[in-house]
Amino acid sequence: MSKYDDVRFSKNVSSYLTLFIVLALVIVLIIGIISAFLYIRSGLQPVDEDSTETVELSIDQGYSAGDIGDILEEEGIVKNGTMFELYLRLNSISSYQAGTYQMSPAMDFEQIARTLESGTVYQEVLHRVTVPEGYTVEEIGLQLENNLPVSADDFMALMDDDEFIKELISEYPEMLTDEILAEDIKYPLEGYLYPATYDITTEEPDLKQLIRDMLNATEANSYSLFTSVPEYAIDYEGENRALTFHEFLTFSSLIEEEATSLADRSRIASVFLNRMSVNPAMPLQTDPTVLYALGQHQDVVLYEDLEVEDPYNTYLHSGLTPGPIAAPGQESLQSTMNPSDTNYYYFLADSEGNNHFAETYEEHLANREEYIDSQQ
Repeated sequence: MSKYDDVRFSKNVSSYLTLFIVLALVIVLIIGIISAFLYIRSGLQPVDEDSTETVELSIDQGYSAGDIGDILEEEGIVKNGTMFELYLRLNSISSYQAGTYQMSPAMDFEQIARTLESGTVYQEVLHRVTVPEGYTVEEIGLQLENNLPVSADDFMALMDDDEFIKELISEYPEMLTDEILAEDIKYPLEGYLYPATYDITTEEPDLKQLIRDMLNATEANSYSLFTSVPEYAIDYEGENRALTFHEFLTFSSLIEEEATSLADRSRIASVFLNRMSVNPAMPLQTDPTVLYALGQHQDVVLYEDLEVEDPYNTYLHSGLTPGPIAAPGQESLQSTMNPSDTNYYYFLADSEGNNHFAETYEEHLANREEYIDSQQ
């Protein structure tokens, strides 16, 4: 090997060694970042989200964020007191109410911070129930019965209790109007019970209070969204017409029952709006309204089902249904408020649940041939 070859070999070794060191440092850095992320994420989680234990602790006047973090860590309420202190500082939470608190290892940072800010004594969660999006009041009743020591029959009795409904109307005069008492309405509170998770702190849940909690959630989410714009109006049979909250909720419930994705919700909203803008209005012809009219669940809507004489059947009656057909979630509410701008008048879903849109009836028939008839 020549002297030149020795020098070249030495340079190659040096280059490879440098590259190896750089790669090693990059790997160590990546591992460090991932470890730090996992550590922080773990620290933000409740110590034990399934815990039903509570710990009494005192927060004195003048305690700093660091003092509070130390106490919470010592009592086993948070995993890392310093991390909780940092959370308070990053979220500009500096006002704490002195007092004695009952706190649980099941609480997350936000719950603890809110408790300290408000001075509200934490109450142990004895029951928890989730109302899924798109549930009818009948499905909600069964969901409550399956997760709480309550009866679906008792819940449904309240749904038909005129005195209770009128009492609620007086409590929520802006949100609950006489529209929910119209003759064709199946259940006055259909669509008004917000889909969310509800924590119950009493051994025997109060159904009336739980219903009020659901209405409070609707007021805070659905109604606040509706009132966030000066006036929500649509083009109905060639005329610009403002919608009431009841109609807005009804529209959103139709979107909820028809759509599978956020993009589809906005496009389906545009289809319905386009159909209603025609003079005379085109029927919306949405299958979920037929199922609601039938009062039963089935996988396929038959041709004879489309002929059921019911105010909720949008194959026979144009415009919106008399009221909501389910409890709409935020995506459907937002899509109703912000529909796509399209010229679509038709859509259908294939066997995999994907929606296909069309501007003309001829295009719609072609979609039916391609995505439905040819697959049978």
